[in-house]
This record gives sequence, structure tokens and C-alpha cells, in this order.
Amino acid sequence: MATKTPYERRVARVRDAVRKNSELDDTAATALAVQVLNALDTIPEKIR
Repeated sequence: MATKTPYERRVARVRDAVRKNSELDDTAATALAVQVLNALDTIPEKIR
């Protein structure tokens, strides 16, 4: 089994949260997780 990168672990964490709280399938939840992380990454770290 390949080691996941920190980014892949973040995507999986967000995807799992989305899946628990919606009826989205894995593909849609993963796509949403990527968009959420991209949006969060645009927020300056001092504000986060």
C-alpha cells in the first residue's frame, strides 16, 4: 500500500466529514473536499 501524502490525508479527512453529513457519493465528496481545501488554502495562515 502506497504512503499517502499529507495533502491526500487532508482530502480524505474532509471527504469523510462530507460523506458523514451528506448523501454525496465518494467521487462527489472527494471533488468537494478538493474545492474546500483549495478555498481554505487561499486564506492567509494568520487569519486561519
